[in-house]
Amino acid sequence: MSHYADVIVIGGGIIGNSTAYYLAKKGCSVLVLEKSDHMGNGGSGRNGGGVRQSGRDKRELPLAMYGVKNLWPALSDELETDVEYYQEGNLRLGKTDEHIKILECLTNDAASLGLDVRMIEGIQAKEICPYLSEEVIGASWCPTDGHANPMLATLGYYRKARQLGARFVTGEEVIEIKKIKGKARQVVTSENCYETETIILAAGYDSRKIAATVGINVPMLQSLLEVLVTEAQPPMFYQMLGTAAADFYGHQSTHGSFVFGGSSGFEGVNKNNGTPVTNSITASCICRGIMKYLPCLGDAKIVRTWAGWIDDCVDHVPVISRVEEVPGLILACGFSGHGFGISPTVGTLLSQMAVGEETVLDITDFRYDRFKAKI
Repeated sequence: MSHYADVIVIGGGIIGNSTAYYLAKKGCSVLVLEKSDHMGNGGSGRNGGGVRQSGRDKRELPLAMYGVKNLWPALSDELETDVEYYQEGNLRLGKTDEHIKILECLTNDAASLGLDVRMIEGIQAKEICPYLSEEVIGASWCPTDGHANPMLATLGYYRKARQLGARFVTGEEVIEIKKIKGKARQVVTSENCYETETIILAAGYDSRKIAATVGINVPMLQSLLEVLVTEAQPPMFYQMLGTAAADFYGHQSTHGSFVFGGSSGFEGVNKNNGTPVTNSITASCICRGIMKYLPCLGDAKIVRTWAGWIDDCVDHVPVISRVEEVPGLILACGFSGHGFGISPTVGTLLSQMAVGEETVLDITDFRYDRFKAKI
């Protein structure tokens, strides 16, 4: 196999795979390097599948809105893979006056940028989802939000990118990026050295240590999120659910099972040996929250739980940026658990950046150097 490509993408999650696909569509030769033996083995295969616009930081919202309007609706047809995309809306629920204040703040911020999101009373929320408990006194409602299957979407991008000529190498860890005459040109792995004109670093938290090999520090931490799935239930509702207090988030899948995510706040009791391990406390903590809002699921059996690391940026907003000090390097990391829903948009933007096109959206807010001290 040739050790050269026009663009090398480091990371085989949905960001890396979507980028590879959109680059291959432009006729670029693309090589994707993934240290795991499997595509999507990081956060892309371990998240709740939300495709939401509501509840996002104002800087992220345009990316989410663009994807929901222009990319997600036709994605299954484009990838020739059913990504199980449902656009049935998002209810973010509240049970107390304090919850309602939180939701009103989020709703006002999003509405000010043109998103169709509004506050509704508890009785209106129950009209949308009759299974909610009487404790729900209000909610934010975004009818254009939804959810999809993260693994199917990731693999859909992977398969289509391969069909268009993109090459993928798994089980090969990137050790460093090397500059030649001041420009990022080589990607050194545990087994090979590859050369390129453009490097896109989309390796989750591992991006931090790889970027450090060329003197770039992306301020992010590694955080653990956990997800559980129930046995299949009769079709009930397909809205995406969340809460003001972040008790849980989730939805019913095409299969009928419910997929719920959340955290207990006690992840620090786990020993971090590099493997994302579920905590015995977390699933029961999530379930207590679920039953307060959806008592009808009280007898549903949990069949599996899993955990995954997220690359949590210091300001909880991703870095999508060229690096002035290292020409030829583009960063795409720090997605803070919000990356899946905006991945088609991000892949589009990264492909445009790599070939020197004007990006379809302004990405100034995602610059890597926004953390520099103001003088």
